[in-house]
Amino acid sequence: MTEFEFLEPDFLDEDLRMVRDQVRRFSRERIVPFADAWEASGEIPRALFRELGELGFLGMRHPVEYGGGGLGPLASVVLGEELARSGYGGVASALTVHSDMSISHIAHRGSHEQKQKYLPDACAGRKVGAVCVTEPGAGSDVAGLRTRGERMADGGWLINGSKTFITNGVHGDIYIVAARTDPEAKGSRGISLFIVEKDNPGLKITRQFDKHGWRSSDTAELFFDDLKLPADALLGEEGKGFYYIMGTFQNERLVVGALVSGTCARAIELTVDYVRQRQAFGKSLWDQQVVRNKLAWMASKAAAVRALTYQCALMIEQGKDTVREVSMLKAFGAETLQEVVHTCLQLHGGTGFITGTPVERMARDARILTIGGGATEVMLEEVAKRM
Repeated sequence: MTEFEFLEPDFLDEDLRMVRDQVRRFSRERIVPFADAWEASGEIPRALFRELGELGFLGMRHPVEYGGGGLGPLASVVLGEELARSGYGGVASALTVHSDMSISHIAHRGSHEQKQKYLPDACAGRKVGAVCVTEPGAGSDVAGLRTRGERMADGGWLINGSKTFITNGVHGDIYIVAARTDPEAKGSRGISLFIVEKDNPGLKITRQFDKHGWRSSDTAELFFDDLKLPADALLGEEGKGFYYIMGTFQNERLVVGALVSGTCARAIELTVDYVRQRQAFGKSLWDQQVVRNKLAWMASKAAAVRALTYQCALMIEQGKDTVREVSMLKAFGAETLQEVVHTCLQLHGGTGFITGTPVERMARDARILTIGGGATEVMLEEVAKRM
């Protein structure tokens, strides 16, 4: 089996190199042999979260005092790359939504009491997180959300509205929910974040989606019907939710870069193996110059995405404003992935079109990345604003 390896950045310390080795080994032993069954069932087992949590991989970015590892953004990149190298985008998405896109809101903005209550179980994989921002009429346009949060006489909150396309929506335990708490405020103002627990009677899971790709991650539609929350369910400051979401989006888009990098590496190594073995016109496909050149070009583009991913991680670690660069990464990375996986599918010929083959699955899984977390067109506008 060919292993397509990018040059390891020399700024990764021994701890992160060890994380890479351990996650790669875990992926080979505990994900790849079982993931086809998870694709068929539409979910990954809770035990997988617990296993990764016990190894310390789900809380690497969270504070040590609450069960986390206290590491920086490079840890998220290494984790995302190696999970994606499994070739199962649904598994990688479910795990990274938990570790880097939902529970991170509590780690960054929660009170001591909130962190104490939720982070140890989340870091250990005993509780699973989901982030609930997207609505039927508000996706990339976060400012257009309509879910309402009203202050009650006792200081608590009443939430009404709906969310859609929520990863871990069915089997999650801790939901980070965005709601408009100031009906008079326009656009991005007046949005707040809340922590909602699974057993709240006002939370209804109305639908689990049957998706084109990411089939092993559960994706749901949620409805909030007079959902009552105590005052201390408010996460951070009232009215600052939009800015919290935008801040977390930067990390989400960084993780997308890592997912792209890992998926590209896996697709390329599978395809190199295939074309070396496949005979056509008296020689292997690898011996056809056009085939070698296509794969070399895909490897070059994948290396460029990876370099930008690591550059963004270093900038975030240094506290720099990365909105422009991370938006570039999200747009360029997701679009590059489409080209890589579809080129690899083409080089597999008819085999690449058969449901269940790795390259066919990766081509389906890749499609969402130009949409979720900010559509390519929106990302390019973010870049253009900062030119």
